[in-house]
Amino acid sequence: MVSIPRIAAATSSAILRLATFVFLRWVPGHHFPPIIFTSLAVYLTSLRSLLYQDTESAAPRNDAKDARGSGSMERSSEARPLKTLLTGLPCSRSSRATRLTALVNIVLALLTLDFLLRGVVFHSGKNLTFSRIGYVSPTTVNLLVREPDSTQLPLVVFYQEIMQDDPSKWVEEGIIYALDDSTDYTTSVTIQGLKPSSSYRYSLSNNQTGTFVTAPLPGTESANRLAFVTSSCMKPNFPYNPLSHSLRIPGIETMTETVAKLPSLLRPAFMLFLGDFIYIDVPQRFGSSVSHYRSEYRRVYSSPSWSKSDAIGLPWVHTLDDHEIANDWSKGNTTAPYPAAADPYIHYHVSVNPPIPPLAFAKPENTTYFSFIHGPASFFMLDTRTYRSEPAQADSTILGSAQLQSLLAYLARPEPAEVRWKIIASSVPFTKNWHVGTTDTWGGFLHERRIVFEAMWRAERELGVRVVLLSGDRHEFGATRFPDPALDYTGEDLLAHTAGEGLHEFSVGPLSMFYLPIRTYRQTDSEDVAVKYIPDGNVKYGLVDISTQDEEIDTVSGTLVTVPSSVLTYSLYVEDQVVWKYKLSVPLPEYDSLMEASSAKHPRLPPGKVLVDKGEAEWWLAAIKTMVGRFEEVAGRLGRRVLDEFYELLDKTERAERLN
Repeated sequence: MVSIPRIAAATSSAILRLATFVFLRWVPGHHFPPIIFTSLAVYLTSLRSLLYQDTESAAPRNDAKDARGSGSMERSSEARPLKTLLTGLPCSRSSRATRLTALVNIVLALLTLDFLLRGVVFHSGKNLTFSRIGYVSPTTVNLLVREPDSTQLPLVVFYQEIMQDDPSKWVEEGIIYALDDSTDYTTSVTIQGLKPSSSYRYSLSNNQTGTFVTAPLPGTESANRLAFVTSSCMKPNFPYNPLSHSLRIPGIETMTETVAKLPSLLRPAFMLFLGDFIYIDVPQRFGSSVSHYRSEYRRVYSSPSWSKSDAIGLPWVHTLDDHEIANDWSKGNTTAPYPAAADPYIHYHVSVNPPIPPLAFAKPENTTYFSFIHGPASFFMLDTRTYRSEPAQADSTILGSAQLQSLLAYLARPEPAEVRWKIIASSVPFTKNWHVGTTDTWGGFLHERRIVFEAMWRAERELGVRVVLLSGDRHEFGATRFPDPALDYTGEDLLAHTAGEGLHEFSVGPLSMFYLPIRTYRQTDSEDVAVKYIPDGNVKYGLVDISTQDEEIDTVSGTLVTVPSSVLTYSLYVEDQVVWKYKLSVPLPEYDSLMEASSAKHPRLPPGKVLVDKGEAEWWLAAIKTMVGRFEEVAGRLGRRVLDEFYELLDKTERAERLN
């Protein structure tokens, strides 16, 4: 008969090993460490009990019955080191295998502890000194500086055009006299009076240096082109590597090294990072004070990956998402821990972000959404966390009244002649095609989404621009289009996994984090048309390139008309490889007469086209992962229903007790 200690040892060993693998290589959720450490405690206790039993059973017996029992025990205890190593059960004939399998479980728990604590214990970042470039305009650049060493003050800021190698040509921008703990020893500096489309270097008196390129002047030839990268979500040293630096971020290195090899015309002007720059609650929240949040930002900026790949030289602009506050945050901007979380976000990111919209409909100091123009594109960077309310309610808002009005005013505003694109950046996806965690996205705010979509469709019809949506958060890639219901479509126009017309969203992540190898994205109606879905990859980012090209447009007569257009090409990178590429275009206004005969439903906006597609998985594997994803969806609904009924039962019991 199998003993309880053997069952406990085998079960706890299996749970420990599986949980450790999932935690360190798949999903670093905060639920796993307690499971791992509890399993280890149960395993070691059970192992000790089994070893004690084996010692007793090995004692000499005098009677024949005991001899027969002893022989049976010997036969059942034959040395099976492989079985011991696999199951964790002790082997009375091989103490070496027993010790080794116990050591394996202990080491797995120690690796978990290392992942949890090494960065926190050994890298507080309090002595971090660094500088980085934020928003860059045609004539200005925002520079973030951190210097905790008071002996380096005052800091003098210099800059010069890179073409000028003469040291005497350095221009003094200003002097930083004081830095203190109120801003975590950071400050922002705006260098002004620069030349458009020019390369510069800056230097600080504490030996911090860097380079940047100013944006093109509106209306010039160079303003017809723009390239930038976009992604979201990164966590140091994940997937976990015990030999790696605890703060290393592989995705930053991969992305920067890859784009550095691109032709000069495709070199990105900036990184549009769409949230989850830190993970305060993954794998473990160690506190919710201002100091805890600040230390997380310092640790990310202390990563050796910035200097190793020169990623710090790329201008970064940021939006806010939930893990910079708390998972699935929807409690506004006054409830704890939001005020503590906002402190370092403002100092490290908002301070050097683009300007707020001209019509923010709120006090500037309370505004954390931004708008700017760079070349052929106009941007609106949404804050979908600070002002949101609880989702899936009759009056739910993801933007708040002021931000919604500001966005609607932006969408209705005519753009300068050279601007062909309105790009809306959101930390969470607009599509409701993701069926796990849907309410945390715009899928939980469908009424407000419809208001925004109506304004976007109107802008495309009336302003001669194309609206593109960029988002992150999901640790997967999904391309979705939202056809304008005012136009007529055939059934084929709305089929899943097809290119075509409509607003287009490209949602990408993570830059360096886990992904879920199960399928949770699928089209369920004709409102959100799936174009492409690629969940796999720990490192994913998109390269957006806008340029003027000749495009061939179908006409009613069946002939092709070549029309100069502004063309946006979206390239999805997984690791360092392009796996999918898609093209959208906007015919230039001066060629509208050529478009009158176009067969397109909306002649100004031709349908999108797939240029490269290497992301197809084996059909059977995709089917299995889709089934798992649907099981997770159903299980989640069932769990929520059980909890709702349980709470309802508690309420009834409480009311009955009050009546009694």
